[in-house]
Amino acid sequence: MKITKIETIRLARGIKVHAGQISWLWVRIHTDEGATGLGETYPAAELAESAIRNLLAPVLLGCDPRQIDRLWSDMMLAVSYHGWAGAEMRAISAIDIALWDHLGKLTHQPIYQLLGGKSRDRIRTYNTCYDHIHDFNQDADKLAQDLLASGIEAMKIWPFDAVALQNQGQYISPAELEACLTPVCKIRDAVGDRMEIAMEFHGYWNLPSALRIARALEPYRILWLEEMLPQDNLAAYRQLADETRIPLILSERFMTRYQFREAIELGAAKFVNPDICWCGGISEAKRIASLAETHYLPVAPHNCGGPILHAASIHLAANLTNLFILESVRAHYLRDYRGLISNPLPAENGFFRAPEDAGLGVELDPNVFSRPDVTIQTIGE
Repeated sequence: MKITKIETIRLARGIKVHAGQISWLWVRIHTDEGATGLGETYPAAELAESAIRNLLAPVLLGCDPRQIDRLWSDMMLAVSYHGWAGAEMRAISAIDIALWDHLGKLTHQPIYQLLGGKSRDRIRTYNTCYDHIHDFNQDADKLAQDLLASGIEAMKIWPFDAVALQNQGQYISPAELEACLTPVCKIRDAVGDRMEIAMEFHGYWNLPSALRIARALEPYRILWLEEMLPQDNLAAYRQLADETRIPLILSERFMTRYQFREAIELGAAKFVNPDICWCGGISEAKRIASLAETHYLPVAPHNCGGPILHAASIHLAANLTNLFILESVRAHYLRDYRGLISNPLPAENGFFRAPEDAGLGVELDPNVFSRPDVTIQTIGE
């Protein structure tokens, strides 16, 4: 069995996030025996596509797709001499997901079974509030009540971002601080402690400002603080962790077990949240979770991309023994994934269930291939 061609499917406008409009890249691995595997990455599809075409395809074509670990190491070697922590690793991530999907189809098993089987039948989720019904900056109380009614008991918001961008992350005034706390206050006033509140900061703040914000949030019983600082100085993160009672979660933007190792060994993180489409795929996310488990740390995978990431994250979450909770965005599975995928895998009463079908258990909708905003290229054959 060998890989005969690699197909890239680029959707120009995937979703809109805090950083603006992003694109998705889907990858299909084809073999000489007819089976295919489907993968995904984001947010800069064209860059990852270039890495696949120019750097990874020569490594993969003609190889046995079942040799997932060997191929991961060979791809890493192919990009490591010039630096791998960017589009290259996102490209490797997409290929790795596709290889696991292919192996599942080949063996007629869901991916979670290949990873070691289920650790749970239901997967608890929290909602990241890119919401299609309520704006958390204006109606955090209504949003919290609406989520609770659907069975979701944890939510993530980022009310400090506008001030961070305005002040370039260098300071926050007392009045600005008080205003940014308003959505948190609304949630607590409306639903009390029935809703867990996670706070996202997108890496915008310097250390003194982050400490000031963290201390102001402590009375509100916050679940975690996510990415308060840029990702380049983990000693600063350790100082932040030492000076607040709120646990830190790190980091969707870390790639491979090697970046996570430093954060974990420094004691900077109390939760880890690898993104399967960025960290190195399903293979590396599993390794990162195992590394975290040796330090008794729980995992809360980052799942804020496209529909294949969503499916892959559910499979990983079903398997991990140290899963804490899985991120999701209800606007994505209720709205944005419709028409793109055979099954958008919605939450039911605040939980996901992994599909029982082989591989990922989902496929791209056939209509995707004729969309005017989709660009398809084939490498090989």
